[in-house]
Amino acid sequence: MSPRLLPDDAATAAFGAELAASLAPGDVVLLEGDLGAGKTALARAIIRSLAADSALDVPSPTFALVQPYDTPKGPVLHVDLYRLGDPREVDELGLLDNPDAIVLVEWAERSAEITNAASHIVTMAIPPGGAGRLVSVSRRG
Repeated sequence: MSPRLLPDDAATAAFGAELAASLAPGDVVLLEGDLGAGKTALARAIIRSLAADSALDVPSPTFALVQPYDTPKGPVLHVDLYRLGDPREVDELGLLDNPDAIVLVEWAERSAEITNAASHIVTMAIPPGGAGRLVSVSRRG
């Protein structure tokens, strides 16, 4: 998919809902981009859509590393590997243990295991001029 401009938070939420509708149990979605590119905002939109709850509290998993959610589409794990000390620690998190879980991962490049398991790669960037977000999605497999 060629990059798409999301001019504001409402467009990011709509894109998140669109992406959520295409996800299936077992999908591993990598959310790539620099700090401030909108990875967590997009993850929130995806999770709220999967949960069918636009007011759901979706905190950043930066300190917890993993935030689990039960949704009508099955379990969802929102993961942030930014603070991961060693790639081997991923095994302890059990991110790939449940084949029915949809796993959304920020900073996945810190783990080759997670990167190799990806079914979708979402790349986000702040466009020149800083207005909105550029997003593109590629699918594997």
